Amino acid sequence: MANRPASIDASVFTIADLKEQGNKKLPRYAQEYFNEGAMDLITLRDNEEAFNRYKIRPRVLVNVDKADTSAEIFGTTACGTDCGKVPFPMGLSPTAYHKLAHPEGEAATSRAAASTGIPMGLSMYATTSLEEVAAQSNGNPLVMHMGLMRNRQLNVQLLQRAEKAGFKAIFVSVDCPVLGLRLNEHRNCFQLPEGLDHENLPLIGTDLEARCHESDYDPTADWNTAIPWLRSQTKLPLWLKGVGTADDVILAIRHGLDGVVVSNHGGRQLDGVPASLDSLRECAAVAKGKIPIAFDGGIRRGSDIFKAIALGADFCFVGRIPIWGLAYNGQQGVELGIKILMNEFKNIMALAGCRSVKEINKGHLSLLASNGVLSKL
Repeated sequence: MANRPASIDASVFTIADLKEQGNKKLPRYAQEYFNEGAMDLITLRDNEEAFNRYKIRPRVLVNVDKADTSAEIFGTTACGTDCGKVPFPMGLSPTAYHKLAHPEGEAATSRAAASTGIPMGLSMYATTSLEEVAAQSNGNPLVMHMGLMRNRQLNVQLLQRAEKAGFKAIFVSVDCPVLGLRLNEHRNCFQLPEGLDHENLPLIGTDLEARCHESDYDPTADWNTAIPWLRSQTKLPLWLKGVGTADDVILAIRHGLDGVVVSNHGGRQLDGVPASLDSLRECAAVAKGKIPIAFDGGIRRGSDIFKAIALGADFCFVGRIPIWGLAYNGQQGVELGIKILMNEFKNIMALAGCRSVKEINKGHLSLLASNGVLSKL
């Protein structure tokens, strides 16, 4: 226990513990909304299970006494000279409806991200205004998330507000021409409780029918129209979130995007697509040296972050973990989840013989095949 920071909770030692304790405090409809996904949850489960197929190959007799876990995200041109580096290669993904988990919602999440120095993505479906989230960030890097809406004025309003509030980049979800079939929401007749609203999309209704209406997302959006239009509306760096194939990474490079996030929306869109980690192997091969590539999907341990970096990710994001932290203990619960992962990642780096994040590579992994054979990547 000597290597565990004093700030770590006395009863929650892992993200699995945090999930268990957080879920106990969530009503069923909220618990299922956050924890479940599309259709039969095949992709959702595979996102987590994929990490177990990759085994760490540690190097020994390496001086790791002063291992450097820091990483860069969005670059100094986007953030200024002081916010390009963060303590370790992880940030918080944009996730909706934080106030379902805790009354202080995204404001508490923003304070937790700021206190630990990691970037935070804010969902367009946040239950706290982006201005309030920015006010709680203490200058910490914030990313605004949005989908491409049929009513493009909603996108314009978000972009203008995000720029004014000091957000550092835009994540555009490109895996949402329509909303995925999330059966739990239909079974539970999901809607926001009275008193909660979409604070950044005032024209969007609070019930499922309104949120899923075909006028919400723009199914006509394509590379040749959507990307130039977005470029014309903002000077902020544009990252595409929801990319899962090398073909689309190549198109992102051709269209001059500032980055891509390999993600399947946490298994909440098209069920049956590969785990994000498996998609990362394909995408990273064409992204290296040409476009920054971030990863999102199924991270539950510091070793998961290590494996994603080894497979080619420049940075990682987590979505459900801050929700479980909020439900467990508000801002302190989110900080707890971050610190658990940060401590585990530092420990894994040392045990694997890595002195810096840049030293982590595919040579540190083996793939466990279905026939039981362990193969070097």
